[in-house]
Amino acid sequence: MALWKRDKTWWADLTVNGSRYRESLKTTDRREARNREKELVAKIQAGKVGSPAGKAYARLAFGEAADIFLAERKNRVAERTVQFEKERLVPLRRHLDAQALGSITAERIGAYQQARIADGVSGRTVNMEVGVLRKMLKKAKRWAFLAEDVTKYPEQSNVGRALVFEEKLLLFNAAGQRPSWMVAHCAAVLAASTTCRGVELKNVMWTHVNFAKAELRIDRSKNESGRRTIPLNKDAMAALRRLRERAEALGAAEPEHFVFPACEHNRIDPTKRQKSWRTAWRNLTEEAGLKGFRFHDLRHTAITELAESGASDATLMALSGHLSRQMLEHYSHVRMKAKREAVNKLSSGLMGKAS
Repeated sequence: MALWKRDKTWWADLTVNGSRYRESLKTTDRREARNREKELVAKIQAGKVGSPAGKAYARLAFGEAADIFLAERKNRVAERTVQFEKERLVPLRRHLDAQALGSITAERIGAYQQARIADGVSGRTVNMEVGVLRKMLKKAKRWAFLAEDVTKYPEQSNVGRALVFEEKLLLFNAAGQRPSWMVAHCAAVLAASTTCRGVELKNVMWTHVNFAKAELRIDRSKNESGRRTIPLNKDAMAALRRLRERAEALGAAEPEHFVFPACEHNRIDPTKRQKSWRTAWRNLTEEAGLKGFRFHDLRHTAITELAESGASDATLMALSGHLSRQMLEHYSHVRMKAKREAVNKLSSGLMGKAS
């Protein structure tokens, strides 16, 4: 660390955590300069002063900064995380694309949140979008200045929607109507029959499918507790056999090939997993009169049916992987409701008018 003068004003020249800082201390008094130098070091260590690299990043237009952010994330996080962040950045680019990243204020973030809510976007989605922006601002060493003035929007406690039997018939009858929906149809059958998440199904390889034992091994999940082996019912087996026939016809049935392979420009690449069946899913749910029904709600439907059948908490967790205490309590409530409805059907006035 060193102090030096420029035009009677003291400056600090110091290196912290491998980064060099040259900052004006804005005083002509040497004793005061030493005190401010110590304060500067404390701020740097607390992340309240941008590093030279952070300052250069902060000067970039938001769109350019977002491209750099995504490029760096590809080497650090899972592919699905990069895809998620890329999707969250789409509306952020629309609103902030030409603005310098470092010039974004808490007021500007608040205006963005209000605009998204006015567009009918949920509070949870807005919070996730701002979460990606927060990561970029941290990289620019700007978030510490804004954090106290940026608030999250309330999020609805929505555990998901479970289909009733008639709705399931509508959905799966519609899904079987068009050959172009076959993959989405099979994925939906598997989700409704196994409690699997979409991301779990997309990462299944043929080596994970045991037709002889009618079992499916989940090796890639939302978290470590999601790794499990699931017994397959007749519907799930039928869906996997149809996918197997397709895979063999395409030459994509090796053990290390994905059950749901990537398809870009009408070219199948079985060494990469499918990223999404969103378009087919949106079209078939609209066809079934279930617009807005999420693919993930099939997992909720399956777990709800298991709970209503009387399955224990241990069975629910073993089949579905991780369930929070809140979710377990929810499904315990579902199970008790089903039991209550069942015993109420036994009531036939056996005690006459007695209460």
